[in-house]
Amino acid sequence: MTTRPILHTTRLVLGDFCADDAPELQRLAGAREIADTTLRIPHPYLLEHALAWIEQQNRDDANDKSANFAVRLLPHRQLIGCVGLRDVDPEHSEAELGFWIGKDWWGQGYAREAARAVIQFGFEFLNLNRIVAHHMVRNPASGRVLLAAGMQREGLLRQHVLKWGEYEDVVLYAVLRHEWR
Repeated sequence: MTTRPILHTTRLVLGDFCADDAPELQRLAGAREIADTTLRIPHPYLLEHALAWIEQQNRDDANDKSANFAVRLLPHRQLIGCVGLRDVDPEHSEAELGFWIGKDWWGQGYAREAARAVIQFGFEFLNLNRIVAHHMVRNPASGRVLLAAGMQREGLLRQHVLKWGEYEDVVLYAVLRHEWR
């Protein structure tokens, strides 16, 4: 991939993570409420986890496997979360959208705003045809974000993931390039 652009929305700037973000990333992602409804964030979330994740994202981004963005609140560019595309599949022109926003910023539309910007990036910059997303049934707020971001519910995947020793039902969403407005 060529250099990934910095994405701007009305209230946010989406750009790269750097090692200096690790302490704040640890604080935000370390909240149990964040880890509870995400598959890849352990709890407790240590500084070592944050540093390793940033390094891995930089490698995956360089290899065109993902495009992850730090979500920063304007005007001071305070880190408030993460949004990105992973499992970028150039053969099928598909990727998976994922996001989380720190607890202090829930319910203010930042996740929807960031998700819409990354969906547009996926279609316009990565030339994707389909972007998918999932959320656990017990996290309906994520489903509302995905619908508001322009995705459509496609189905229910029963006992699709194992989270903290319990099988979880997962709802599948997607948006196709020709549906995007």
